[in-house]
Amino acid sequence: MSILFKQVKILTDDGDLVTKDVFVEKNKIKTIAKDITEQAEQTIDGQGKLLLPGLIDVHIHLREPGGEYKETIKTGTESAARGGFTTVCSMPNTSPVPDDVTTLTDILQRIEKDAVVRVLPYAAITKDLQGEELTPIAELTETGAFAFTDDGVGIQETDMMYQAMRQAAAVNMPIVAHCEDNSVLHGGVLHKGEVSERLNLPGILSISESVQIARDVLLAEATGCHYHVCHVSTKESVRVIRDAKRAGIRVTAEVSPHHLLLNETDIVADDAQFKMNPPLRAKDDQQALLEGLLDGTIDLIATDHAPHSEEEKQLGFLEAPFGIVGLETAFPLMYTYFVEKGLMTLKELVDRMTSIPAKVFSLPTGNLAENHLADLTLIDLEREKTIDRHKFVSKGKNSPFHGWQAKGWPMLTVVDGKIVYKDDQID
Repeated sequence: MSILFKQVKILTDDGDLVTKDVFVEKNKIKTIAKDITEQAEQTIDGQGKLLLPGLIDVHIHLREPGGEYKETIKTGTESAARGGFTTVCSMPNTSPVPDDVTTLTDILQRIEKDAVVRVLPYAAITKDLQGEELTPIAELTETGAFAFTDDGVGIQETDMMYQAMRQAAAVNMPIVAHCEDNSVLHGGVLHKGEVSERLNLPGILSISESVQIARDVLLAEATGCHYHVCHVSTKESVRVIRDAKRAGIRVTAEVSPHHLLLNETDIVADDAQFKMNPPLRAKDDQQALLEGLLDGTIDLIATDHAPHSEEEKQLGFLEAPFGIVGLETAFPLMYTYFVEKGLMTLKELVDRMTSIPAKVFSLPTGNLAENHLADLTLIDLEREKTIDRHKFVSKGKNSPFHGWQAKGWPMLTVVDGKIVYKDDQID
């Protein structure tokens, strides 16, 4: 298939916007020029719209197998395409867990059959995510694991994480960590602070996250492993990661849009649409996350898209599962409330959702340049809509951003040279 994008805006390396035509043939970007007259099977009038490398999300939950009532590979990747994401990396807290070659192979076959965007599946670090027995890391790597994580739970035993890092380093694979020390959780369901006290709900201490990161960066230094920290949420965590990077330790990190956009004071009632793990922290944590993202301490943005059923999320903080969805709203929210307000540049935002995650995890995508893979997202920066969670393509409707106004909506998504999502307003 060939696609010609006419008069689109593209970002230069300096962050300027220039108007170009972009010609896609088969699965590659063939030509970027001022005026392309070559005939294409499909021509897209991109007048005034922004063409980006396809967005990359290294942390999502597709729930399949075992949780199809929450999300499937099909619905989750359709949600990703609508949000402008062309590559997503799916977490292993499914049932069964991809902790052996047979299960991972089954998941890869399901992806091949049903996914509309690129899906790179994680494998578990430990059997059944229990933290007691290592998975066959080398075999799972050969089978096609993207990286290794027990996301949803922290690795409690130091030696277990040490051995995992040694084995992962031997095959040049990342260990990706949900950092949480269970011994200091105390049954918490939201951040331990003024709001947990006001609502009389058990709180989650900030140190439950930061102390595991502090342990793990030293293990990463000892093993030479690439260590990646999931969904950083506290100022102490940012400080530990910053110090580790200064020491030359091979650590990278991500932050989720909801931790940048919200803090504990946004929780005004016992509403589990605001329940996620890690929880919404204090205002000074929120500020530290933004500073860390802008100075490079935190490398990239990842949604932690975590769909649940409506019935589950109506149970309130004590009983509802942790998690919110984010694939369909991430770029518009970040653009509206950070770029439009002058807190970051468009280039800074785009890099943290495209080229930087590609570089961190050695992916072949994340670039808009001739001869590169044609994974592309067309954005209308002027289009403004009210977020309506009931209209999400995802099965999960659990979002605290219902009713928010946002600009910068994806209009068309191309994966491997093929259109996988097109808004009704695109001819």
